[in-house]
Amino acid sequence: MRERRVGDGRGYEERRGGGGGRERRVLLVAHLTAGMVDLKRHEKETLFPTATGEKEPFPSLHDPSSLELSVIVPAYNEELRMPVMMEEAMGYLENRQKQQPLFTYEVIVVDDGSSDQTTEVALRYTRKYGADKVRVLTLVKNRGKGGAVRMGTLSSRGKLILMADADGATKFADVEKVEAGLHDENMAISCGSRAHLEEEAVASRSMFRTFLMYGFHFLVWFFCVRGIKDTQCGFKLFTREAALKTFSSLHVERWAFDVELLYIAQCFKIPIAEVAVNWTEIEGSKLVPVWSWLQMGRDLVFIRLRYITGAWRLESPRKTD
Repeated sequence: MRERRVGDGRGYEERRGGGGGRERRVLLVAHLTAGMVDLKRHEKETLFPTATGEKEPFPSLHDPSSLELSVIVPAYNEELRMPVMMEEAMGYLENRQKQQPLFTYEVIVVDDGSSDQTTEVALRYTRKYGADKVRVLTLVKNRGKGGAVRMGTLSSRGKLILMADADGATKFADVEKVEAGLHDENMAISCGSRAHLEEEAVASRSMFRTFLMYGFHFLVWFFCVRGIKDTQCGFKLFTREAALKTFSSLHVERWAFDVELLYIAQCFKIPIAEVAVNWTEIEGSKLVPVWSWLQMGRDLVFIRLRYITGAWRLESPRKTD
């Protein structure tokens, strides 16, 4: 499959010719500062420890699926919050397997360069349930949430791939709701959504934070993704084919990565469902008020501009090094 650009050359020339010097400078900065997709792994990131401490190689997303569901849990300094989420998730998954003997699963905890005991906490579940069910991928350096999710996804075996936050903010059993949103399609994405809770959230937030939230929603709609009310909920389900298509092109590795994933999906015309889920705000968020919103806003503008100028392209799925 050949790479194809988002937008056409004529549109770019029109912007260059009619936008003035400031617009040309913004486009130039966006183009020159664009980073490429980095799928290279450190040697240590290609292996996972078994329950007995031996090391085995991770499989590849390019391989055929061998399980029904893979759960990717990005974790950065989550030694305190992760056990609650893991207990809930493993309880649900084990119970579902008892009720549906053909149901198979794995949980991949991706330690994103933590400085605490996140890896050791995750390995307790490997020792309890076995490495076929719980695997730990420890990144040598911090990549950001998007980078961690991508590395876990590229190492997964599931026919379906769920990303779920380590804080357990979303009720894990709601995976059944987002599964229903796929409608048995081979190429599809189903997003958990908190949009139905927005009115209550606004009532409890300051006017300034509410302004930032609506400003972010506007930038998402204006530059990148339309038709999805909540792009940031950390509970998204991909078919294996959709994951391979979207994560192979992902560039943004930090907070705005969800938006680029959905932007890529819409460019490829991959069906996206939005499903209401139960969600509770958990203390200890890694988001820094104001600064993180500003960083995400900048990333949203650059996502669009970099695809327009051809600095970033939609990639055909390719293997990692």
